Amino acid sequence: MRSAQRPGHEAVQEVDVVIVGCGPVGALAANLLGARGVRTLVVERSTGPHRQPRVFSCDDEALRIYQQAGLLDQIVGDLHQPSRVDYVNHAGRVFATVDLAEVDFGYGHAPLHFFDQPSVEQALRGGLRRFDHVELALGVELVTLRQDDDAVHLVVRDVVTQRCRPVRARYVLGCDGARSTTRTAVKIPLSGASYPQAWLAVTGDVTGDAVRVAHTTFVCDWRRPAFVSPGARGGYRLEFMLRPGEIEADLLQPESLARLVEPYVDPARFTVTRALVSTFHHRTARQWRRGRVFLAGDAAHQMPPLLGQSLCSGLRDAANLTWKLSLVLSGAADPAVLDTYEAERRPHTTAMAQTSVRLGRVFLARSRRAAGLRDAVLRAAQTVPRVRRFVRHFEFKPVPAYERGLLAGGRRDGAVGTMFPQPRVGGGGSATRYVEVHPAGAAVPPATGGRDGDRVDVVDVDGAISAWLRRHRADVVVLRPDRFVFAVAGSGALRRVGRDLAAALGDPEVVDQPVG
Repeated sequence: MRSAQRPGHEAVQEVDVVIVGCGPVGALAANLLGARGVRTLVVERSTGPHRQPRVFSCDDEALRIYQQAGLLDQIVGDLHQPSRVDYVNHAGRVFATVDLAEVDFGYGHAPLHFFDQPSVEQALRGGLRRFDHVELALGVELVTLRQDDDAVHLVVRDVVTQRCRPVRARYVLGCDGARSTTRTAVKIPLSGASYPQAWLAVTGDVTGDAVRVAHTTFVCDWRRPAFVSPGARGGYRLEFMLRPGEIEADLLQPESLARLVEPYVDPARFTVTRALVSTFHHRTARQWRRGRVFLAGDAAHQMPPLLGQSLCSGLRDAANLTWKLSLVLSGAADPAVLDTYEAERRPHTTAMAQTSVRLGRVFLARSRRAAGLRDAVLRAAQTVPRVRRFVRHFEFKPVPAYERGLLAGGRRDGAVGTMFPQPRVGGGGSATRYVEVHPAGAAVPPATGGRDGDRVDVVDVDGAISAWLRRHRADVVVLRPDRFVFAVAGSGALRRVGRDLAAALGDPEVVDQPVG
């Protein structure tokens, strides 16, 4: 970190990036920037770690992103991996199941996990200690910011002493949640809707023999829809939709909570650690960038939790933006590359939010007639093998793919724009996951085994990489640092792909030249 002081003025701290907010998204972004050598200041209003388990689910893509940050081992130990998700009616009869044990999207991890948010945040914040060039300032809030052509000028304040200090950054990343101070400071409005149904979320600790519903379950009871599931570290999560006229304070009474959880866990052996009523939102910032200020996570978008994708979407934001910032800051890419952040992320986030809303309309029917019709239709539809597979194998989840952006040709084309699989590969007599042994952003030929200097050759243990290359008629695939496919090509087209990559990054020597 560097400070510059003018006579008669307080020293200005100078950094490459300021991250406002150190929840999971902000902490992850700081780790990814730190791993790329970016001087980063993270300011967080809270004086201590967040101890409330507000979010609790993540997917295979999220774990792959934690893996990129070098923190997978610190996170996976406490995760709960459900084997299936059941959808049951008011009588407890299953009318649809997602069999997670049968689902493998190819990204190297199981498709769904439940975690303990305080533990994950502790691991993410602990990861920042690896980097001398990353500073976490707790108990510090953003007061003002203004920007010019060269930098963002911020004033931040210690919440205890009320002492203010100036900071100068080349870019700012607002990861400060749904009520984002950063978003307000740059005057970006939100659009979208709030849903009138309030929900009570209850988290607690339970002994194994006290669990009465052992599998992750959506209780699609038209009288009171609910979600229940075992969680990480011996915990259990329950969420209940409030009925018209119910009062939050009444529901939070111990006897009311015991009555609600009783069908799913033994209330005598269930210790409530958190109970909170909230309302779901489906809102998106009008734009995710203003000048040198970017928004990510809930500051940029909020969605209903039916797919458990709110946090995952924020993690994807961080994975997409941080490597682009590092290239721009180092001079390896034109600043125009940063425009591809929103162009790539907004459509996928919108699709995920819309899928969540549609699931809500199907599974949260609020009348006996609508619920009965839903149950009958879904049971009948699943007698068709293709429909049954669509539900059972979680195929309704939007795939990770970019339609346009920093891609060869600028648009999705076949494999270009999709996430590259992460199969097992072998090297040195062992098998492991792909990205743990291969540097990101490199060309990937069929592996043969062996080592040559900085190059690592590995064996395609299951033949997945070779099969992928054959399916896409490619000899070489060029990956972006976030593991999305930039280009595929035959062995004779390496020069052309190199020129495409240079042009996409804004290399002035190739942008205006024809590609051979």
